[in-house]
Formats: sequence, C-alpha cells, structure tokens
Amino acid sequence: MEKVNVSAMSVVSETRFTKRIGLSNPQVLVFVLTFAPGQELPKHKHPGSTLVVHVTGGSGVVVVDGRETPVSTGDVLLVEGEEEFAVRNTGNEALVLLASLSPNPSDPRYAQPIG
Repeated sequence: MEKVNVSAMSVVSETRFTKRIGLSNPQVLVFVLTFAPGQELPKHKHPGSTLVVHVTGGSGVVVVDGRETPVSTGDVLLVEGEEEFAVRNTGNEALVLLASLSPNPSDPRYAQPIG
C-alpha cells in the first residue's frame, strides 16, 4: 500500500499552476493540480488513458471539447482520453484537483511535476 496527503501535495504558485505527482505505477498515475485565481491549464488530450478528476477545493470552469462546465468542491469528472480538456480557476481561492490517469500514459511528460 502507498499513501499520500492531498493537502501536503497542493502547492500554490503565483506564477503558474502546479502539478505534484502522488502515486505512479503502470496502471495509474495520481497527481494534484493547484491553480491560483485566474490560472489555467491549456487544452490537451490524454490519448489511451481515462482521466478522473476530483475537485477537492475551490471552484472553476472545466472545458471539455469546447463545452464549459462550472466545477466546485466535491465534484468528480470522468474525461475520456480523446476528449480535449482544459481548466480555469474562476474563483477567489486556490482550485485544487486530485486527478488520476489510467492506464498510466507511456509518454513521460504526463508524469513530470510542474511549477
């Protein structure tokens, strides 16, 4: 068993969103994305993997294939790999997302910390 703490992994940066890797094996990649107000994650896809996102703090907008959906604490999203995905913090506090990709993508860029 492995254990991580989402709060400890959530790092707010005023310059850009952050990504911290929590757990990783061939079946799944688990990470935390944290956005200060106004920060965003550009649109992208996760080919060959399914993304599950749990909003653990804050609020914002998720854009999937061009369609905007408001999200807030407690929401859980399922995004298929070929769907184009983006996030924007529209709230006044940090937006914190606990995310997992399954299977873990073979492209090593997905497992790199950011910020």
